[in-house]
Amino acid sequence: MTTATIIKASAELWRYPLPGVTGGSGITEVDVISVALEASTGETGMGFSYVLGGSGETVAATASRMLEKLVDGKPQIPPPALWRRLAGSLNRLGRGTGYVAIGAIDLAAWDLWAKCQNITLAEALGGVPRPVKVYGSGGFGPTQAPEDAVKQALKYADQGCTAVKLRFAGNAADIDRLKEVAEALPSSVAVMGDANEKCDLVTAQWLANACADYNLLWLEEPLPAQDIVGYAALAAQSPVAIATGEHNQGLVELAPFLEARSCAVIQPDLAMIGGITEAMRVATVAGHYGVGVAPHFLPALFVHLAAAAPSVTWLEHFPLLEPLFDNPVDLDEDGNISPSTESGHGLRWAEDARDRYFFAG
Repeated sequence: MTTATIIKASAELWRYPLPGVTGGSGITEVDVISVALEASTGETGMGFSYVLGGSGETVAATASRMLEKLVDGKPQIPPPALWRRLAGSLNRLGRGTGYVAIGAIDLAAWDLWAKCQNITLAEALGGVPRPVKVYGSGGFGPTQAPEDAVKQALKYADQGCTAVKLRFAGNAADIDRLKEVAEALPSSVAVMGDANEKCDLVTAQWLANACADYNLLWLEEPLPAQDIVGYAALAAQSPVAIATGEHNQGLVELAPFLEARSCAVIQPDLAMIGGITEAMRVATVAGHYGVGVAPHFLPALFVHLAAAAPSVTWLEHFPLLEPLFDNPVDLDEDGNISPSTESGHGLRWAEDARDRYFFAG
């Protein structure tokens, strides 16, 4: 393969307003950091990261500085090597916004690397494409009426999803909602629950015990993301599997959870984890511990990771950023998704996305 030079590297901030209060966290807008790379051989790479709820200016500025100093005008190198170069530049600044910025650059670098070889991201990661189960996660809320949750769950079941994920608030209403949904769904469709860090240990233990009566597949983020001692105590006695990880940054934060056996499912987020390179490291180590990996939303992207990491067991359909792309998620009749056959990761911005959401500051 001819060694290419990166002749163009840019980062922009797009501000994407949501149609209403969304998800268990109640966000209303997403700051998207869009990164574009161009090689001297003509190929281009597209990457992105995001901040939920604003303040993306700092991330976009960090990404721009990294690109200017460490990428633009430099020879193209394998993405893992570039990731180490970028992470090393943080020095004593810590992960913080640096990892969110690296996530966008790393994804663009992988897209470009795969395109330069005319292969998919799945293949560039060393994988063989395979279909992966998708669970339905959008359209549920922590104060939702049971009948509305049932309608949304049945909609996902009709689309072929073999699991849905409700939102919990950590109170008795969660169990009423779970009961109605579990009884309405076919036995072939599982139910998960996401508490979005709303519980203390006592409440989390009560919630896990109550959910066990309805065969909950997993209870997600019942405790604050950094409470590893609490998670270890909960996992040791919980009758349902515990999932966490979307708010943790890098393997350095997730490895202690794996070592402490404090969860059965780990959920790396593209932005928080610092990109595909670090997500692959997390998935590899999770496989060593026998822990499942279910990345935080973006199924059309993470299905490429699943091709190279057998530990990836589920993908999440939560259509947060999907309206920004021109190629939506396609589920097969069994509720699975397979990687795009295009070179790179296969995601493309919708034609008017930049014009509508570019934020000049």
